[in-house]
Amino acid sequence: MNRRRPTLLAALALTAATALTLSACGSGDEEEGSAKDEDSDKIVGADTGSDKSAPPSESSGPAAAERPKIELPSDLSHTFDWPKTGDKEKDAILADSEESIKAVHLAMANQDALDEAYLYYHEGEAAAETEGFIQAYVKEKARVTGAYRYYNASVDISDDNSGSLVYCEDQGKAYDMFLKDEEVNKTPVTKNSYVLYNTRLQKNDKGVWVVTKLLSQRGSDRCQPSA
Repeated sequence: MNRRRPTLLAALALTAATALTLSACGSGDEEEGSAKDEDSDKIVGADTGSDKSAPPSESSGPAAAERPKIELPSDLSHTFDWPKTGDKEKDAILADSEESIKAVHLAMANQDALDEAYLYYHEGEAAAETEGFIQAYVKEKARVTGAYRYYNASVDISDDNSGSLVYCEDQGKAYDMFLKDEEVNKTPVTKNSYVLYNTRLQKNDKGVWVVTKLLSQRGSDRCQPSA
């Protein structure tokens, strides 16, 4: 079984200081010995669609018309299984985080490491690391495809302008696709297909909750499906 391509992409992403574990390629890293199950690294957001995502909160942020339009390829979808909390600002964090995740995947699809949409939702350290991660895909002329699911969300507000969001990502049905021949590298589901993310957010002067820092742990026990 040819594992060269996903291993190469994973190595590029890590070199860029973004541990964003390439789709279900965690199993590839495991086989090649280039990553460890429980490593916790700085990373960048991830990817995608719009199956169950709600629009950003109109009451706590800029009007929808002011936000970048995110239209993803039809082969890429995202399901956000995190119910609203009933708290206006916490729900705004959840909504803006959905957009930030999809914006990263849009930049990969657009093959643009300086794509407007993800820069709208990322600042500082997170923006720099995300740029490096996207650039690794651009260099290899690749993007992600398939279905992502997000769940087990825990959101907190520290004060009026800062917050955090911890959540899980299921990459079991998400894969890398190489654009030249549209080859999809399908990999088996393993413990590493489930990733824990810990994000720090700041509410900017536009009223948008932007990601400023992002950590990840592939293979986290917290994100494993129940038996």
